[in-house]
Amino acid sequence: MKRLQVLFLVAFSSTLLLFGCGKKEEVIAEPVVEQVIDDIEEPEIVEEAEETETTDIAEDVPPEEGMVRSRITNEWVSEEVNNTRPITVMIPNTKTASHYGLSSADVLYECNVEGSITRLMALFQDWSDFDRIGNVRSCRDYYVYWSFEWDSFYIHFGGPFYIDEVINRPDTEDIDGLSSSNFWRAKDAKNATDNSYVDTEGILADIDKLGYSLKYRDGYADAQHYQFAPFNEPNTLEQYSDAIDAGRIDMSPTYPVTNCYFVYNEETGLYDRFQHLSGDSDGPHIDMANGKQLAFKNILIQNTYYEVRDLKGYLAFQCIDNTRDGWYFTNGRGIHVNWEKSSDYGATRYYDDAGNEIQLNTGKTMVCIVEDGDSFLVDDEKISPVK
Repeated sequence: MKRLQVLFLVAFSSTLLLFGCGKKEEVIAEPVVEQVIDDIEEPEIVEEAEETETTDIAEDVPPEEGMVRSRITNEWVSEEVNNTRPITVMIPNTKTASHYGLSSADVLYECNVEGSITRLMALFQDWSDFDRIGNVRSCRDYYVYWSFEWDSFYIHFGGPFYIDEVINRPDTEDIDGLSSSNFWRAKDAKNATDNSYVDTEGILADIDKLGYSLKYRDGYADAQHYQFAPFNEPNTLEQYSDAIDAGRIDMSPTYPVTNCYFVYNEETGLYDRFQHLSGDSDGPHIDMANGKQLAFKNILIQNTYYEVRDLKGYLAFQCIDNTRDGWYFTNGRGIHVNWEKSSDYGATRYYDDAGNEIQLNTGKTMVCIVEDGDSFLVDDEKISPVK
């Protein structure tokens, strides 16, 4: 990876409790430099699931010398990747969105925005070789607080006045397509709104221009975010007498436009992601860059306090909170959990009903933010928040 000048910044930690961000009329200006990507044939859907570390291995040894366990997925990565700050990218989830790079996301957040449409925020630990990421859309300020806890570079394309307070903070290190010359409009996009993309070279150029450091800021290099079960002793949830079977997790009741759902694949040990945007038929959620279906080892669901900010339906979510409930799913089973986040940069922690922090399994994680009071379905059974 290209080496840049290192600038250490001290991360601030505040105690703000309001994190909503609605959005005014969303207008995306043309980037400073416009490039054109010729029409690209849609990739063939890859039937085979990406090889994952889900098989039993007697010895937990790195496949190559110098590799370490990822702080984000617990998978093997190079030491350089593990010590480089990740990126988080705002991505729309509409009929006109064309997703490139999403299958490489290590953590994927989904949350409602106005009109019950969901927006995605993809966290990438190894972003050293992307020729196209996106498409990139505008900021909602509650996503910035989830980005903070990874000390990531937050990538977006503008946003409404609601974001000004958090975006303008001196400790917020964002890359905005509205002020960057390194984003481009793709000719093969489905419309003139969901057509903005960026690549690794452009991100690195912006980081250099803005004086950001690729190295984690003070306090993050040794920070442990998720707690992971040992790779060769995976968390089966069998220790919980109240664990439920979870072959299918249907988020349609809380995401009524996206209508996404997850189906457990016993062969891979992963949850494959599907969605049927309103009016469309069911289908796997596919990365246009490689034809791979999105799949996750862990699914976390967070019931979250929210408010409607204005008559246009823009939302505010309370990201910092204490002991709100949720669920954790892995290996075809699930348990009730409670979550908390105590500060801007503090990690969201998840605890079982006995108060023990849960252990995730090695692999990618999906985080579904649910409006407090909403329900979802597990194997056609309604799951409601615990009062």
